[in-house]
Amino acid sequence: MGSKLIEDGKYSYVEAGEGQPIIVLHGLMGALSNFNGVLNYFSENGYKVIIPELPIYKLPLLKTNVKNLSKFLKDFMAYKKIDKAVLLGNSLGGHIALYFTKLNPNSVAGIVLAGSSGLYEKSLGDTYPKRGNYEYIKSKVQEVFYDPEIATKEVVDEIFASVNDRVRVIKTLTIAKSAIRHNMAKDLPSMHTPACIIWGKNDSVTPPEVAVDFQKLLPDADLYWIDKCGHAPMMEHPDEFNKILENWLKERNL
Repeated sequence: MGSKLIEDGKYSYVEAGEGQPIIVLHGLMGALSNFNGVLNYFSENGYKVIIPELPIYKLPLLKTNVKNLSKFLKDFMAYKKIDKAVLLGNSLGGHIALYFTKLNPNSVAGIVLAGSSGLYEKSLGDTYPKRGNYEYIKSKVQEVFYDPEIATKEVVDEIFASVNDRVRVIKTLTIAKSAIRHNMAKDLPSMHTPACIIWGKNDSVTPPEVAVDFQKLLPDADLYWIDKCGHAPMMEHPDEFNKILENWLKERNL
């Protein structure tokens, strides 16, 4: 991890750099270290990068949904005294970014979506591996990436622990159902925040046509593809991901 986890009351997060805030929102399988490439690069190039731990497994079951995770983000921004930020979300994190932007458009300078849920909901519940032996879980995690080597032992171990924790499994399925209920298709056309969509051409969780739909539905969106890349472009191709994003931020004066 590029920086140490800061634990402050009810929030734990990683932060580095100074400048325009970029708040990174992880997905269901999201260790904060998945975003090391983004954290290290942008914190050294004029941005303050903040990656909060989302309370996916800490909220009461009835509050385990996209809406409450979006409320958590609002409270977190108030706590950090951030009026306006670029939101970067992968998978479920992208969905939270979109839902938050719908409710708080003036707090969002731009949205960056990578393998985002919000339109296509086979994504979360079905791909989250059910309990099983280690090799089965490993093979399911490898499917998330184009290059199975990206699924390091550390990544697999974390997910193996999650799927063998009954409470986490229940909360994961709860949030997956919530993602289906909060489909954003009707909301996106009225959301005029600049959006940068960076998608793996080989994403099997949220397939490429989902990215095309996001671009069609969002009024001000640019779509970029990364080849030989699965569901987590910022992990598989960090340099290319950062270059695309940096150019886009410059073009948009963000």
